[in-house]
Amino acid sequence: MDTSTLIEYIGVAIGFVYLILEYKASFWLWTAGIIMSLFYIVIFYQSKFYADAGIYAYYLGANLYGIFEWKRHSRAGNGEEDKVEMPITHTPKSKILPLTLIGIAIWAALWFLLSRLTDSPVPFGDSFTTALSVVAMYLLAKKHIEHWWLWVVVNLVSTALYAWKGLYAMTGFFAIYTLIAAMGYFKWKKEMRGQATAEI
Repeated sequence: MDTSTLIEYIGVAIGFVYLILEYKASFWLWTAGIIMSLFYIVIFYQSKFYADAGIYAYYLGANLYGIFEWKRHSRAGNGEEDKVEMPITHTPKSKILPLTLIGIAIWAALWFLLSRLTDSPVPFGDSFTTALSVVAMYLLAKKHIEHWWLWVVVNLVSTALYAWKGLYAMTGFFAIYTLIAAMGYFKWKKEMRGQATAEI
């Protein structure tokens, strides 16, 4: 096994840990996300998925932001049973149009840059998943449940792109990630109902 393949498999393993922690809405997902991002930057840069490499550089900062946001909106109690975590919420309607426009602008800009300045074989798809991921990470940091549906789309497209590129470990991971993203939505939705009940 060559070094690049080993890095890919290690990155996938860390990705699974991250995925489980995100599914559980665990605060530790952010630490796993930082480590995972470092591996994925190397993987995607070597494979010439430059926008994907760039998005994981962005994820480094986004994970730090997520740590800050989840801590800021959580409250410690006298004991573990009194601890109040940042609640899961829906994305405010007032944010939907601005986030959509921001996503489209990022997609168009990256598509232009990748087409003109790099040898990316899939500038359209690479820029699309990157732009959508930027928005999804913001929603995750805010603990908005809709981030899961964005991940479903990102992961479906990514599965096809990585299979075409021959990144088979990544292909398998993102295929599984697609299914778990859908499951994650329903798990978070159940937790939201529990939050509403607790507040009554």
